[in-house]
Amino acid sequence: MDLKLELLVLPVSDVDRAKAFYEALGFRLDVDYTANEEFRVVHFTPPGSECSIIFGDGMTNAAPGSTQGLYLIVSDIEQARAELVARGIEVSEIFHDAGGLLHHGHDAGDAVHDGPGQERRAGLHTDRASYGSYLTFSDPDGNGWLLQEIKQRLAGR
Repeated sequence: MDLKLELLVLPVSDVDRAKAFYEALGFRLDVDYTANEEFRVVHFTPPGSECSIIFGDGMTNAAPGSTQGLYLIVSDIEQARAELVARGIEVSEIFHDAGGLLHHGHDAGDAVHDGPGQERRAGLHTDRASYGSYLTFSDPDGNGWLLQEIKQRLAGR
């Protein structure tokens, strides 16, 4: 059985403000549909992605900004950061983990770490290893995103 993740619901407080942010981010607008005053759906897809995001009115009861740890994968994090900054997106500096290639979450605009030895260090991963360099940003409601640089995927991907 194939199971493909294709859509993530983001809780937002202002649909038009969120729409403007994701347009500025460079995501493709797929749908902006209003059924009535209580239901509106806005659907975006990041460039190169098969998974999309959706938000709107009447979509979810989750608190705006409560979605954290959304990963976007890039092949060149320095180039991606420069492009986001040029688009007016407020992003963190690039960072890596002192302990190696470990998972980073995202909490209220900053990366969080899973355990001892996982300290956030400024700059690119020292070996520029795949899965090793990150940056973070949040949408206007605080939904948290990470960019992770992957130049070569692990086996099985």
